[in-house]
Amino acid sequence: MLSVDTIAAIATAPGRAGIGVIRLSGENLGDLATALCGRILAPRHATLSHFRDAHGELIDQGIALFFPAPASYTGEDVLELQGHGGDAVLRALLQRCLSLGARVAEPGEFTKRAYLNGKLDLAQAEAVADLIDAATEEAAKGAARSLSGEFSARVQELVRELINLRMLVEASLDFPEEDVDFLKAANAKGQLVEIEAKLNAVLLAAQQGSLLRAGLRVALVGRPNVGKSSLLNLLAGEDLAIVTPIPGTTRDPVRAPIQVDGVPLHIIDTAGLRNPTDAVELIGVERSWQAAQQANIVVHVCDASVGITEEDAAIAKRLPSGIQVLRVFNKADLLAAVATSQDNGAQLYMSAKTGAGLAQLKSRLLAMAGWRPGDESVIVARERHLQALHAARDHLVDARQRTAQLELFAEELRHAQQALSRISGEFTADELLGEIFSRFCIGK
Repeated sequence: MLSVDTIAAIATAPGRAGIGVIRLSGENLGDLATALCGRILAPRHATLSHFRDAHGELIDQGIALFFPAPASYTGEDVLELQGHGGDAVLRALLQRCLSLGARVAEPGEFTKRAYLNGKLDLAQAEAVADLIDAATEEAAKGAARSLSGEFSARVQELVRELINLRMLVEASLDFPEEDVDFLKAANAKGQLVEIEAKLNAVLLAAQQGSLLRAGLRVALVGRPNVGKSSLLNLLAGEDLAIVTPIPGTTRDPVRAPIQVDGVPLHIIDTAGLRNPTDAVELIGVERSWQAAQQANIVVHVCDASVGITEEDAAIAKRLPSGIQVLRVFNKADLLAAVATSQDNGAQLYMSAKTGAGLAQLKSRLLAMAGWRPGDESVIVARERHLQALHAARDHLVDARQRTAQLELFAEELRHAQQALSRISGEFTADELLGEIFSRFCIGK
């Protein structure tokens, strides 16, 4: 356990509430707890206490919980004070803790100490913040799975199998004169194929989890008066964007967060794309193209009653390459019959006025994002996790191509193992730790 000073923070959100919590962590908190509560606290028992200032005046009455090291969240002595949730009383109680020798905790410092003291690995520590920030029930479930260690366990299994395979390769390198072919006898190629398959399964689950965590950015683009704002209002379930028959009504992008099957979608209605008539509209059109560049999926909205115009074709040609595009023919209610036979994976007909086709639009967006509903293996992952998994997979592919060159084969396996170990924090730079925990809330 690290030798550290005592930290303290208000662990509940600011504002008026029935209960407020102050958390402390450090070494030898027993004396501080006695001075604050006026009695010796029994470990891991809720004790009704009177919290008093340096002059013996009552600050608050509440529950004190003392968790001696190492059986605590941080691995150090931890003291939790549960009192009333008013800002004034919590600030007074925190100030009393500071006067007794504690200092104000930095963002994420409690969880950082838990990681440094071996109570959590880095992936689990990040899952704490992801669970707090989860915007949907599915995201919360995925974060809870990561926090429980499911993600780490699957990564550690891959690391163990890579280590075993590396041992075989190193044995062949160290004893080339032996008659026994270690790699062939142990089916090294077959082991590598199995490791790749397991890694691909973890990567797929992590990609699903990354979608739950970050959400899907969907930009609605098209020429004026094709119904982009009406489509936004339909998706959001309320009138967020102004809808008029006047071209150029929408100037600034209008954003609406929604949920589809537990997946957060960030819908962006943009200004109609045409040759601007004034400086203000020019800015709006430029922001529309920026929104398209930053989106995961672009919904190109066209008018079903007139089909694809020259302006639509010009817009489609200019849409960013590398970003998925779904063409939606809106105003299908104006057609005598919807040409459903023309629908395919890249286009569909619908009506923002009647709501026809809304369910198909939502399903199509999730399918384009690669979402698999009902997948219980989903684990909330961050971009750095995906990068590490992709790097490990690339090294395994290179290793498979170099099985005849044992030195290079062994080196690629080593790089794959190191990439996976970065997920749990076994190989992690101090700068990365600072970046990760600085994004946590204070008190956690």
